[in-house]
Amino acid sequence: MATDAPQQSNSSTQAADTAPLAAGDPRPGSLRAWLACIRPKTLGVAAAPVAVGLGVAAAAGHEFHFLVAVTTLALSLLMQIITNMENDAGYTKKKAERSTRKGLPRATANGWLTVAAVERAIKFCILLVVLDTIYLITVGGWVMVAVSLASVVAAYAYMGGPKPIAYTPFGELMVFIFFGLVAVGGTYYLQCGRLDVEALLAGAALGAIASGVLAVNNYRDLDHDREVGRRTLAVVMGTAGMQRVYQWLITAAFVFCAALAFTRLELIFMLAVFVWLPAGLALVRDLRKYSGNDLNGVMFRTVKLELRFALTMTLASIAGAVGYLLQWL
Repeated sequence: MATDAPQQSNSSTQAADTAPLAAGDPRPGSLRAWLACIRPKTLGVAAAPVAVGLGVAAAAGHEFHFLVAVTTLALSLLMQIITNMENDAGYTKKKAERSTRKGLPRATANGWLTVAAVERAIKFCILLVVLDTIYLITVGGWVMVAVSLASVVAAYAYMGGPKPIAYTPFGELMVFIFFGLVAVGGTYYLQCGRLDVEALLAGAALGAIASGVLAVNNYRDLDHDREVGRRTLAVVMGTAGMQRVYQWLITAAFVFCAALAFTRLELIFMLAVFVWLPAGLALVRDLRKYSGNDLNGVMFRTVKLELRFALTMTLASIAGAVGYLLQWL
């Protein structure tokens, strides 16, 4: 999959692919270069909603289907990887990278991978998504075709196509839908054969925090994005407005979990997520306090908050499932 030398004919990508390497940079085409493109630290955001969807399904008393769970997780991880790679290559193709950007380095923009190599990897991952979906169709029916197709299109459209979502104010909404509602709801549906309000509330809680991750990213890059013509939500809302958006997203996650806890007795343990309320409040405070590269810490702590939420919600669901079983003993 990896390539060692640039093979681009396009002048814009050729320039990026032959950028001089600095000390400590990954060797072109190396495993480190591919990891920089795939960004494995973000994969927890993809795994979290699957774990929660499985947990809420268990709390509802449904039988656990192991193979379905594994293939659902694989699908979610593949969608995140496709999104990350398309984002990396898309910025380079559109010459949307400037020295003022403060985020993590992009593999193609730094010459560690060619755009062509990354695009081949994306096509390979899409093939894996198709194979995964074929199996899930046998479980969930043709609704899985629509879900998978919409997810692939959304992943590509984030940075691909003539009007990328990344250039609009709708990036956070896309994350809320696909990494919250769709990921949790889809997992629940494949286990239970139906979609209930519990799954939607759980998806909304995780989707709100996942949107918060992107909100911090766009808030950090506000000046850079305005410079290159990206009208992200941060650019539209401005500094103060985006601080409020982030506060609403973090608050919403706790509100959705509180509502979820009272949908059925087995989910009452969902209130345990409030142990993370001080961490959420600290994030809201620090977003207002920090700027530039210091916001990378706020972003990764937001990812950590989502993972903590997911773990707590999953364990709470398992506790509820045990309680459900004890009723029949």
